[in-house]
Amino acid sequence: MTITRELAVIEVVSQRPHARAYERYTRAMIDGLVARAELAGWSVTRVCAEDLGTERLLERTQNADAIVVCGGEDIDPRFYGGSEVYEGRGKHYPTADAAQIAVVRRAATAGTPLLGICRGHQIINVAFGGTLVEHIEHPGHRNEFLPIEYLLTEHPVQLDPESDLAATLGESYILGQSAHHQVIETPGAGLSVVGWAHDGLPEAVEHATLPITGVQWHPEAPAAPTEQLDALLAGLGSRVRGRSLVAA
Repeated sequence: MTITRELAVIEVVSQRPHARAYERYTRAMIDGLVARAELAGWSVTRVCAEDLGTERLLERTQNADAIVVCGGEDIDPRFYGGSEVYEGRGKHYPTADAAQIAVVRRAATAGTPLLGICRGHQIINVAFGGTLVEHIEHPGHRNEFLPIEYLLTEHPVQLDPESDLAATLGESYILGQSAHHQVIETPGAGLSVVGWAHDGLPEAVEHATLPITGVQWHPEAPAAPTEQLDALLAGLGSRVRGRSLVAA
């Protein structure tokens, strides 16, 4: 008998009237993620954190077997003690920030498998009390001053060969598609950096005891190898099955 697994995919916001091109680009990547998840047998619930707020987002995702927190805008610095004025500052969505942080913390309490992508990776860190570098000048993490469709850039990522993430992806060296100007500074409680970019900056974290993983790059990007996203989704599925066996 096939058991349908419920996957909650959490976006930041449903509409960006001030940034239509970015909205279309972001939505297309999440469309691709949802399509690959459904192809892998997941039943997907797609929700927007800013639209729902904390209470309703928790309610909408309470029955999820696994969760993906997607990419998007910078996290408001108030959530990690950063400066409100920094280079590259764009629009913030503090309602979405608070709601996604609450989802990560509940997942930690419940042991729900969770994957964070780009901003979602940073949300995980902030939810566990970590901090962020608000702006990086290092080249190779995004293509600046180009049309939105060329924002992502490809760079190598070295993974800790002993990490669960390396086991999930089946290798300790991958190529990632990135478009970010912030990175993890101090890892949150229980989190370890298990992936590094070409310049040594953090690209992935995982929790020591919980099924929670974050990747700074975009495995759902159109130019990313499909096997990356498929492997990460399969890893979530394995963790869901592992929880079911323990419960039984």
